[in-house]
Amino acid sequence: MKRITKAIFPIAGLGTRFLPQSKVVSKELIPLGGKPLLHYNIEEAVLSGIEEIAFITRKNQKEAVDYFKKDENLEQILKENNKQRELKALEKINNIAGSLKFFTYIQKKPTGVANAIFQAKDFLSKEPCAISFCDDIVDSKIPCLEQLQRMFLTCGRPVLALKKMPPERIPNYGIVKVEKIANRFYKIKGVSEKPKIEDAPSDLAILGRMIITPDVFEYLNNNKDMMVKDRSISVALGEMAELGKAIYGYEIEGDWLECGDIISWYKSFVKMAIKDPDCGDVFKKYLKTLKL
Repeated sequence: MKRITKAIFPIAGLGTRFLPQSKVVSKELIPLGGKPLLHYNIEEAVLSGIEEIAFITRKNQKEAVDYFKKDENLEQILKENNKQRELKALEKINNIAGSLKFFTYIQKKPTGVANAIFQAKDFLSKEPCAISFCDDIVDSKIPCLEQLQRMFLTCGRPVLALKKMPPERIPNYGIVKVEKIANRFYKIKGVSEKPKIEDAPSDLAILGRMIITPDVFEYLNNNKDMMVKDRSISVALGEMAELGKAIYGYEIEGDWLECGDIISWYKSFVKMAIKDPDCGDVFKKYLKTLKL
């Protein structure tokens, strides 16, 4: 089984929960600590062996690609003003971009994630690929996609990233029905979208990382309603599991930092700011001065 080298980043969403700032700043570029959300996810992809990235965007949405473009004029100004810290920050972005090929596919209408992912079918050439959602950051020793890569190499089938949730949070997520195979590794039997606590098939929630195989695109192509009714890709995978297709899940190691809404983003921002190697200590001292 070959390692996966391609990843899809669905970033066409309007980010309405982040209005008014998302009116001018695409959600994937909203900062988390010292870097935008997208930066963390692209770094993770590179560390996981990804070589080609497909952005699924809205029309005229170019910020993500622009972020990774080399800006020679800006670098020259920084050099002339001896801004070494800032030059090093840009150098990190250039190093990441230099190891990747970027592609862009347009989602013409906001008709859901399954539809967005389907736009990249020609990008894959019937290969398996990773999918990464920018409003989920995973802080872990082994990159999240790398953890899924290792599981994929053992099963050769779609693998969803999972995380255990306390009961009171279960109604906010897609929850999987599972059969345990090994430590942290499960066979998916179905997916329940935002179930009531008493109806939840497990306490394992789907987070924004997965690996899919070409037959997922075949399923979407044969079920056109999936792409006009604002359906998620996890629902499609749950339906495939119910039909007997082998779909797996892995309970990832690491801290899941959610950024899908303002409150979650605030919490995650504080966590990442504290861990910032340049500013973390100063920020922690500042927090201690606050009379909360």
